[in-house]
Amino acid sequence: MAEISQKIFPGTFQGVRDELAGQIGMMWELIKAPLIVPLLKLGVYACLIMSLMLFMERVYMGIVIILVKLFWKKPEKRYKFEPLQEDLEMGSSNFPVVLIQIPMFNEREVYKVSIGAACGLSWPSDRLVIQVLDDSTDPAVKQMVETECQRWASKGINITYQIRENRTGYKAGALKEGLKRSYVKHCEYVAIFDADFRPEPDYLRRAIPFLVHNPQIALVQGRWRFVNSDECLLTRMQEMSLDYHFTVEQEVGSSTHAFFGFNGTAGVWRIAAINEAGGWKDRTTVEDMDLAVRASLRGWKFLYLGDLQVKSELPSTFNAFRFQQHRWSCGPSNLFRKMVMEIIRNKKVTLWKKVYVIYSFFVVRKIVAHWVTFMFYCVVLPLTILVPEVHVPIWGAVYIPSVITILNSVGTPRSIHLLFYWILFENVMSLHRTKATFIGLLEAGRANEWVVTEKLGDSATKNKAGDASKNKTNTKAPSKRPRSKFTDRIHTLELGFGVFLFFCGCYDFVHGKNNYFIYLFLQTLSFLVAGFGYVGTIIPSS
Repeated sequence: MAEISQKIFPGTFQGVRDELAGQIGMMWELIKAPLIVPLLKLGVYACLIMSLMLFMERVYMGIVIILVKLFWKKPEKRYKFEPLQEDLEMGSSNFPVVLIQIPMFNEREVYKVSIGAACGLSWPSDRLVIQVLDDSTDPAVKQMVETECQRWASKGINITYQIRENRTGYKAGALKEGLKRSYVKHCEYVAIFDADFRPEPDYLRRAIPFLVHNPQIALVQGRWRFVNSDECLLTRMQEMSLDYHFTVEQEVGSSTHAFFGFNGTAGVWRIAAINEAGGWKDRTTVEDMDLAVRASLRGWKFLYLGDLQVKSELPSTFNAFRFQQHRWSCGPSNLFRKMVMEIIRNKKVTLWKKVYVIYSFFVVRKIVAHWVTFMFYCVVLPLTILVPEVHVPIWGAVYIPSVITILNSVGTPRSIHLLFYWILFENVMSLHRTKATFIGLLEAGRANEWVVTEKLGDSATKNKAGDASKNKTNTKAPSKRPRSKFTDRIHTLELGFGVFLFFCGCYDFVHGKNNYFIYLFLQTLSFLVAGFGYVGTIIPSS
């Protein structure tokens, strides 16, 4: 009987398998021509249009930034600028009263650094009010922050520790509540620094004169610099993206339209402009951009100072970075949904500025840039391998992306050797950014999700302190980045796309003619590295 079964069942299973495969192949052929091919062609055309939109935007900004560097006047020449000096008779009374706001949430690792930097600003002490807005839920952290504020207050610094009963409105709610306090009513300007930001002592002396002598300016924005950019490959990739944002996008917006998105920190606002624009609102997760757009629609101008640099920290864990990118991608698209008609109906700004804000600032940079990166290079292009009837022109698949990538690399020349991996990494992150933009546009469930970005402190400083502590007895080295469980690092979405791209790569290797499998296998590896949560553990070469 056993011999009979061995002889009969293999053939039976083989026949069933062949029959099933034949039916699937027949169904595929039946739907491919009338349905799959037209839809995929439509996807190719849509992606090519979006690629051209992004290409023209990048070329435009590239041309403008070259003109700005070569021919534009420096900010000190475009606007009136005179350093503020103490008067022998009047003392410091000619200095405006400035409020410093430091919003915090369970910032155990960095609270001392930010408070110390704010207290070390070179500004008359009687003209400076420091406000620590602590929304921490950890009682131990709240106690440490309050003690630190008391320590600086005992040195004569005008610093106040402020808490709320709840976290309504998150950061926007804290900033709004802080401006309501009676002891800040006489302040003319407010500088905002997140908990990991460390302004240099001369920060206010370089920024405030632009506001004092130019009443049309509402905001002076400084540039971020990163203390941990060399910590791992994840931080290096972030530096490349953000350096382009500051070097090109912010500079172009400031020079051509006196408008750009407030970065939420390292900037000084005219309080009158905040009030005129309607104050802080918590309707989206980008309260900073919301305020900037509303102030700009009322005719206020913004100034970006690229040489006014503030040290800060980049997320060094992949989970923290994913949450941050969700907020940064979902928020702008949600804000666009809520403000597009208000921008169109506005009568205080020119038509050209409306076009710039709607098309360039929102549509291309905040929506199309994410969509085309993911849909074209991670979905449509791989699918064309399985459907050879659909052709992608070489200029759309290779030439335009190459030019866009080269233009994106100008912000961080020192990382030019990491450019290829940066492309692969950005493709991985475009998956989350695309999903977030759809959530924001549709105002779906996670549209108002706010997860505070985890900060671990200056890793370089920690390592030095750790090395020094080895020579001391009974002293523990400072804790390094916490290790997470392997299961906590697994990201199924990235792994799923990694498998899909690997299948497409294998199919192209066997049947294809375009040699896309080289790119697909490398992109597969990037998705798998991210899927297993190892992005933040890779150390880049210098």
